[in-house]
Parts: sequence; structure tokens; C-alpha cells
Amino acid sequence: QVQLVESGGGLVQAGGSLRLSCAASGHIFSNYVTGWFRQAPGKEREFVAAIRWTTVNTYYADSVKGRFTISRDNAKNTVYLQMNRLKADDTAVYFCAAGQRGPYDMDYWGKGTLVTVSS
Repeated sequence: QVQLVESGGGLVQAGGSLRLSCAASGHIFSNYVTGWFRQAPGKEREFVAAIRWTTVNTYYADSVKGRFTISRDNAKNTVYLQMNRLKADDTAVYFCAAGQRGPYDMDYWGKGTLVTVSS
């Protein structure tokens, strides 16, 4: 089992920045992918970004490329999502997820952290 706990959400003005953290515990295998998804009010959950634990491979949704950066600290079992130039459309609950099949098909999910961008 893998446990994922997100933190770092909050309220920010458009154009601002936030950094989300995802602390993972349990059996994180070397071939796992960990990433972020988001769900805005009234919309389906969508992929945001993902990273593999042991390679430099990263994946991004087109809507966040150039603005968001995913990174990891293997020693801390933590994945980060640096979000810059935030827009009102980025408002959503952000979920951390992990799995072997990834980056779009995950096995484990956190409870989410709310990001609200005011325009």
C-alpha cells in the first residue's frame, strides 16, 4: 500500500505562485510514476503532471507546460509541483497520485488540496 498526503494549497492572486507537496509513504517501487491531477468544480478530473521516481522523465498537460514544474526529492519520498503564473482556470482540487502504469493511469490517490486563484 502507498499513502499520499498533499499540502501547500491555498488562495493566490492570478499571476502568483504556489508550491504543492506530496509526501509518500509505504511501498514506493522504483518503477512508480507519481503525479498530479486536478478537478475543478463541475468538471472531470484531469491530468496535470507526472514524474518517475528513478529517471528524469516528466510529463505535462499542454495547459500547464511552461508554467508548472514537477520535481521530486527521493530522500524525502516527496514530489513537488511548482505552479507559476497561475490563472483563474487553475482553480481546482489538486490530487497527488502514484502507480506503476502511469502517468495517466494511477493506483493510489491522496485526498487532495484546494488551490483557488482569484482574478
